[in-house]
Parts: sequence; structure tokens; C-alpha cells
Amino acid sequence: MQKLLQAIDLALAGQWDAAHKIVQDIEDPRAYWIHAVLHKIEGDAGNSRYWYGRAGQIEHFPSPPQEELRLIRRQLAGE
Repeated sequence: MQKLLQAIDLALAGQWDAAHKIVQDIEDPRAYWIHAVLHKIEGDAGNSRYWYGRAGQIEHFPSPPQEELRLIRRQLAGE
């Protein structure tokens, strides 16, 4: 959980590569969702859709990335 929160914080700070390095090796639907958002930020829509599918969160594809990362962060924190 802590690594996922760290990845979100890095992504929100504009550190895409560092955030990506964290989530790419975590086998968890929440990591897949973060991974999807990171690829959306990167501009790789096809890869992003793939990770949204793995996460079961495809409905969030049109959401603004920063807003979505904050939503995931709140969910991880149990808010």
C-alpha cells in the first residue's frame, strides 16, 4: 500500500518515470489502475486502455489524470 501511495505522490509531482518504476512490478488491481493513469499521462492511449482493463476501471479512461490520481489516493487511504 505504501508503495502505491508513493507512486501516486510521485506522479502528482510530475515524476512519471519514478512512479512507473514502482507500479510496473506490482501485481495488484490498484497498481494496474495507477499504471493506466500513468500511460494516459504519457499519451499512450492503447497501453493505458490495456491497464484500465486489467484493473477493471475502464470507465475512468476519460477522467482527468490528476483528479483520478487523487481519487485513487483517497480510496487507498480509506476515505
